[in-house]
Amino acid sequence: MLDTRIKSALELVTTATLTTVLLKKGLRNVWLRGARPLTPQDRRIVGEAFTLRFVPAREDLATPASWASPKSTRGAIEAMPDGCIAVVDAMGVKDAGIFGDILCARMKKKNVAALVTDGVVRDLAGVLGTGLPVWCDGAAAPPSVAGLTFVDWQQPIGCGGVAVFPGDVIVLDTDGAVLIPQALVAEVTAEAVEQERLETWIMGEVEKGTALPGLYPPNAETKARYEAEVKKG
Repeated sequence: MLDTRIKSALELVTTATLTTVLLKKGLRNVWLRGARPLTPQDRRIVGEAFTLRFVPAREDLATPASWASPKSTRGAIEAMPDGCIAVVDAMGVKDAGIFGDILCARMKKKNVAALVTDGVVRDLAGVLGTGLPVWCDGAAAPPSVAGLTFVDWQQPIGCGGVAVFPGDVIVLDTDGAVLIPQALVAEVTAEAVEQERLETWIMGEVEKGTALPGLYPPNAETKARYEAEVKKG
């Protein structure tokens, strides 16, 4: 599971800052398209990705009877560990809701941190009533089998055009959902925390009336001044 110190640090870092830090490392495609908070969020959510995958509906497989199969969204939910973020590849389909209120209620009961998908949910009022944080592309009344076939969980997926592997770290806030590759989590976290600290200082300089050239981005003189003030505490 995700180290608690890293999790706490990332909860203080915006997804905007994370995309900048990742961009500097050559990773441009880390923001999950279509995954927007279903309701206003007053806190940042961080967790490891637990992946689920849908493919296009095939009539002999995408049936209500398939919901009772061991290889189903129900089975996947029971396999979700405490604190994970469920990331669902729905291929951007918007006319079939992947989860409704009962499945979201079960996820909430299992202490799943959030649901993220490039698709949509159904039973919107009920989903909101569960209190499960959801990042998605809206709502639709038809069930998942009207447009999708569920195939498996904990496999590499594509969600919102981003490759997501089980165990990658997902950070959620009002700007959307950002992925940090598992192997880079510690490094990115350290750099992002420092970037937030620097930008907080820069904002203070802006409020004092300092002009932007040489301040943002900081030139050598500004960096030296910042570092001196950091040493002073």
